[in-house]
Amino acid sequence: MKLDEHLPVDHRLSQVYRVGAGLMGLVLVAFGILGLLNHVGFFSLHGQRVAGLSSNGALSVLSIVIGALLFVGMVIGRNFASTLNMVLGVLFVLSGFVNLALLDTNANFLAFRMPNVLFSFVFGLVLMTFGMYGRVHSHLPHDNPYWKQRNPERAAREEAARREVRRRPSGPTSLRPQQ
Repeated sequence: MKLDEHLPVDHRLSQVYRVGAGLMGLVLVAFGILGLLNHVGFFSLHGQRVAGLSSNGALSVLSIVIGALLFVGMVIGRNFASTLNMVLGVLFVLSGFVNLALLDTNANFLAFRMPNVLFSFVFGLVLMTFGMYGRVHSHLPHDNPYWKQRNPERAAREEAARREVRRRPSGPTSLRPQQ
């Protein structure tokens, strides 16, 4: 079973997923390139400051790879971008917790400091929000493709009622009795 085989495709919300993936990917790629330009050691435990965050070569390369993956999500779009945003968002939040535990230890191979941890939490939550936009809500509008997917019988009844209304003649009808 595929993760998103039950989700509708080609809906207007896919633009939100694509833009979200692209913007977040751009931020990561820019951070990674700036980090590489500092010529810090690959696994330096005391990285250099880049855009207010600590970075070393490993974190810079990882940022570029994840940013490129988000760009791929933007190009592919559809449910792939939404699912990718949600999965990477969760991974960023988890990374924040793991790296919080590794602060000031010899296992801090990504040279994280507290601003990096906070960035991971915020970035992950924003990424998850882009991924969940229009998919997770208790009161989705009935024209939302996710509502239709989750309520197929009711969606079919509503669609049949709309077809019936469109089929009826509009405008004034003859007042003469039919014989």
